[in-house]
Amino acid sequence: MRRTNTFVVRPLSDDDKQLLRDLLDASASLWNELNYDRRQQFFDGDSVWDTADYRKKYVDVLGSATAQQIIRKNKSAWRSFFAAHETGENTAPPGYWGNEDDGRELRTYIRNDQYTLETGKRSRVEIPVGHELKDEYGLGYYDRLRLEVCGTLKWDGEQGRLEIQYDETDDTFRAFQPVTVPDSRQDSPLASHEAALDVGANNLVACTTTTGQHYLYEGRDLFDRFRETTEEIARLQSKLREGRYSSQRIRRLYRTRTRRRDHAQDALVRDLMERLYPDGVATVYVGDLTGVLSTHWCAEVNAKTHQFWAFRAFIERLSHTAEEYGITVEVRSEANTTRTCPACGERDETERDGDVFRCPCGYEGHADLSASRTFLERQAGEPVRSMARPVRLTWDDHIWSELPHSPERANPNEERTNRSTGDGKLASVGTV
Repeated sequence: MRRTNTFVVRPLSDDDKQLLRDLLDASASLWNELNYDRRQQFFDGDSVWDTADYRKKYVDVLGSATAQQIIRKNKSAWRSFFAAHETGENTAPPGYWGNEDDGRELRTYIRNDQYTLETGKRSRVEIPVGHELKDEYGLGYYDRLRLEVCGTLKWDGEQGRLEIQYDETDDTFRAFQPVTVPDSRQDSPLASHEAALDVGANNLVACTTTTGQHYLYEGRDLFDRFRETTEEIARLQSKLREGRYSSQRIRRLYRTRTRRRDHAQDALVRDLMERLYPDGVATVYVGDLTGVLSTHWCAEVNAKTHQFWAFRAFIERLSHTAEEYGITVEVRSEANTTRTCPACGERDETERDGDVFRCPCGYEGHADLSASRTFLERQAGEPVRSMARPVRLTWDDHIWSELPHSPERANPNEERTNRSTGDGKLASVGTV
């Protein structure tokens, strides 16, 4: 299975830092020149593959292998664009890594056999550079740029292409190393139970399991920060002079917004899997949001489920993490689950008021948890056992923490799980 190590790299001197910036800037320049050539050919109706030999132009700065990796990465991006275009997706051709006026996005790619990564008391990574940069910064002909590695690498295995990015928000160089991990590292499910996830607008994930557990990850505060950043980006864009579309500050806000979202989603997926695995869950069903954007009447909900959630990336993140635990993720249609009563099956006369779902039959419960229960019963083909009180979690920028039990109940009509022991003492509640 494929996993990715993420860590920080630090140059050992100011000269090394500038050398690394020059290397990343030259990589961005190569991408932009090649991409401009291909975009022009695409819009002119010509083949995008007939381009100049940009490797020769940049080999003296980047080195042959690194220049070739940038070219291959660009080619892969164009192939993905054409594949999506053929399926009817409304997608744009690959874009640029910034520009000289507003600042480039500094990144590069190092072939898997061109860097060495050592971990231990003095963790380090060494990468190649072109001879022009070696001459300019006083490296010997055979020397490579050595960078300090900060952080613990979680995965070991066959290393893939190394990506290095410069984050100007906190003046940090970040590295991403994909590795192929042996399947023996994968756990096996403890049982064959199932779970279903409802990806919501206000509650990020509502989860119901066939063991009777409810998990609710609240997202209002998280999305409010996302929206505030989006509004600030729009304000700054409105002040740009004519002909300009971005700035360093705008790109910084975009990166900050994305990092916050990704961090929260990574932590959510990990927390959820660490809860589902001890429950013996072997299969997780996720509602397919395809088509929701074009049919949903609420622009704010669309922004949450598409711009904020980045659904495809979330499914990929969920699948990769679940794989470690031997849990399978399946994307299924969740049509009408949000308006179907889990008690009687009524669909037309039900109503939702915020987080509360009501049915004329007398059922009243949390709307998103009710939807996840209906979704689960539809996929499992059988009723779900009596529901425990839901575990509600909120994000504090670091971890998902359980909230004290809310006065609102998952379903007042359903029997509660008895958490008391035989002698009347309250059973201890541990975090899994």
